[in-house]
Amino acid sequence: MPTKTTNPARLMTFLVQVGKFGAVGLVGFAVDVTVFNLLRTTVFDPHLVHAGPIYAKVFSTILAIFANWVGNRYWTFGKNRQEQTLREGIEFFAVSFVGMGIGLACLWLSHYVLGHTSVVADNISSNVIGLLLGAIFRFVLYRYWVFAPNRRTPAPAPVTGSLATVPHGRLVSER
Repeated sequence: MPTKTTNPARLMTFLVQVGKFGAVGLVGFAVDVTVFNLLRTTVFDPHLVHAGPIYAKVFSTILAIFANWVGNRYWTFGKNRQEQTLREGIEFFAVSFVGMGIGLACLWLSHYVLGHTSVVADNISSNVIGLLLGAIFRFVLYRYWVFAPNRRTPAPAPVTGSLATVPHGRLVSER
């Protein structure tokens, strides 16, 4: 049985892509945490709005998704971005919203089921545990579905030769 060897160039490409994804994710994380805590301690304080932490997390994550869209589309997966931007965008945001759901589920479980209601507990559940699980989910789906190299529309082959078509589909030679 032949053993599969790892191509060092492919491994390096993968690691660079993971690094770029992580860097873009850090920017998104900064946006997410900053906006979440700003909203969580002001207009969406749980003393003012019962579901305030959830609303704050939804809003902050949507802003982070927009930041991540730009970074991942043009930098992390730039060479694999699709010509069908609308389809790619819909897929990106669908994956991102499921990733957001993972973070929200962690926050909801911690805050409302387990009763850990402090700002620190909300941050650990949503911005550490939820973010890590969501990031793994998003990277895999971005890499193998949204920005998969095999989904790119191939460039049309250059036309060569001296044959042309006429309206009825017959081939005629040029003179």
